[in-house]
Amino acid sequence: MPPRSPQSLSFVAALLAGLGAGPADADAVLDAASEPAELDTVRVVGRRDSGTYYADATQGSKTELSLRQLPQSVRVLPRQAIDDLGATHLDGTLDYVGGISRQNGFGGLWDNFAVRGLPGNENTGSATLLNGLAGNRGYNAPRDTANIEAIEFLKGPAAALYGSSEPGGTLNIVTKLPQWRPATALELSAGSHDAYRVAADSTGPLGDSVAYRLNLAAEDRHSFRDVVRTQRRFLAPALTWRLGEATTLDYNGEWLRHRAPLDRGVVAVRGDLRALPRSRFLGEPGDGDVQVENRNHQLLLRHAFSDTWSGLLAASRRDASLRGYSTEPGAVQADARTLWRQRRWRDFASRDSALQAELRGQVRSGAWRHDLLVGMEAYDFVLDQRMLRVRPSAAAPYALDLFAPVYGQAPPTPLPFVDTHERQRNLALYLQDAVALNAQWTLLLGLRHDRYRQALEDRRSGGRYAQTPARTTPRIGLSYAPGEQWSWYVNAGRSFRPNNGSDVWYGTGTSTTPAPESGRALELGGKWQARDGRLGGTLALYEIVKDNVLTGDPRNPGNQIAAGRVRSRGAEADLSGQLSAHWRLNASASWNRVQVLRDNTLQVGGSLINVPKLNGSVLAVHETPLPGGGLLGLGGGITHTGARLAEAYTQAQADAGIAPARLPAYTVAKLLAYWRIDDRLRVSLDVDNVFDRTYYTSSVAATPWVAVGAARTVSAGVQYRF
Repeated sequence: MPPRSPQSLSFVAALLAGLGAGPADADAVLDAASEPAELDTVRVVGRRDSGTYYADATQGSKTELSLRQLPQSVRVLPRQAIDDLGATHLDGTLDYVGGISRQNGFGGLWDNFAVRGLPGNENTGSATLLNGLAGNRGYNAPRDTANIEAIEFLKGPAAALYGSSEPGGTLNIVTKLPQWRPATALELSAGSHDAYRVAADSTGPLGDSVAYRLNLAAEDRHSFRDVVRTQRRFLAPALTWRLGEATTLDYNGEWLRHRAPLDRGVVAVRGDLRALPRSRFLGEPGDGDVQVENRNHQLLLRHAFSDTWSGLLAASRRDASLRGYSTEPGAVQADARTLWRQRRWRDFASRDSALQAELRGQVRSGAWRHDLLVGMEAYDFVLDQRMLRVRPSAAAPYALDLFAPVYGQAPPTPLPFVDTHERQRNLALYLQDAVALNAQWTLLLGLRHDRYRQALEDRRSGGRYAQTPARTTPRIGLSYAPGEQWSWYVNAGRSFRPNNGSDVWYGTGTSTTPAPESGRALELGGKWQARDGRLGGTLALYEIVKDNVLTGDPRNPGNQIAAGRVRSRGAEADLSGQLSAHWRLNASASWNRVQVLRDNTLQVGGSLINVPKLNGSVLAVHETPLPGGGLLGLGGGITHTGARLAEAYTQAQADAGIAPARLPAYTVAKLLAYWRIDDRLRVSLDVDNVFDRTYYTSSVAATPWVAVGAARTVSAGVQYRF
């Protein structure tokens, strides 16, 4: 059973207060692998100052190569950047990485994004890793950042390592590790719209061979949206056991409970999104909250067999659920003020069990050095979905006046709509070889084979459907580093992702097997790193083609088949690190054109929804040491997101001369300040959306469901270390 959530922030506060440079030659590229992990490194607990935005290594690549020598575009967002942004949730970081665009967030109940314009499953979002293991199969609440050490954006195809994934890229969350010296930080913050949060980060030894880390957070906040209130409770324990000089066992746990109304946002009235105030809630307060609960456990056993060979055995279990009633907008009627609404009840639950085993080592073949990885992965994922639904009709419209809403009318009773039991199983083998050819050239080879099994039972109709796709996905990359600062690279790879059977089979009465999505990607670019290793950047060009995208079935209207093809082309630039002793900078820019090349319903040559051609960001912070040992930090950030499609645009609409619905471009600014009074006490102030712009972050369709960006928000915090 999960721990009971605290009933008030004051209770949680009382509880928490009781908590006590690149290698010079080819051999150096791989020699770092033979060095034992340094467990005694002390990292600051709580919010950080004077850190860097630039990281030169990544866990998710599963190599010992520096980022400059890795033939792939990777952007690592370290803890310092997360703290400067004041990002308590994952989505607070997404606008500051090139090539990332927001997708349908299901009324604020989960994270969803596209990498290089290619989204994942519209109902569960893009695949996310947690410490290199699958991190979000099923339904997952917006991720809290309390226990995050870094966020790795692995751009380009990662299927040769991780299997089912998007060819645009994969995100890997790296969590905080236990430390061997005691330290604790307590943080309290309050802000606009009655927002309150308390968090704690505590670590230290529990004996000679065991260390712990505990991150806690509790959050209550109202919203600029009428009657919308969110409650979150988060607990993340971690343990490290030294089982011997060469063996460690790590446990990482997470429990998160998120409660909020399902808020689909605003609607366009006669094509005008600004016809309604951004605060207007179109659901029904009497429905109460939808609750999303996640429980995650990871065990990672590492053993060094010698100076050059090591092994990893990992197991994970993730349980997730989503339950509650919701009232959601339907069609705006001809009078341009009456909104018909539907009502649903959802009861979704999933359990995900996975095993992973890896052997890594270094060997020499003549003048070449090899960093070899051999791995096996298996998982068993079960998803149960029950939904009741009632659609509006002329006899029972369940209507709301858009301009003078009156809540509290008698709700209609939803009827059975979905009742499915789905099981997915997969067994995979993968190989990777990072070859140091000489002091300048590095070759990266990867290969993975997946055997996938899926079965779906439709409990309402009695239908049973199954598929067993198998696929081998290769990757090859080559980098050239002529000196200590510059490198050039090229890589190519393939990806695959089985189409969700319930998207195709449910209610079709057919056993047609949907072919898996498959992708191929080509990327080339250059990387630069300052001589002191504190500033670096990447410029990348890419082209990705994805086949077997789900599209409308012309022989079975209302259903889907795997027949679409899309292409993404673009350019990205990221720059991050220390400009000087006092300035740190994070900047990104991307141009991305996604086109539909083949489809049964969408306009050929058109784009996908929620994908801008242009986006960019800048975050800069200046730190000044103060007399007496204090530190003052001042900074700000700007993000820009270009115009994009608000809903799917069909070939029939194009032929009829109907203009596509679009979400307007927007630019948002933030300001931040902090004063570290001494080594223990720190105060901060953050202002988001400084100019109080009205903007729209994503949509499902322009008429019923458009998510609204947050109004200006001011937040003040105090942190105490002891």
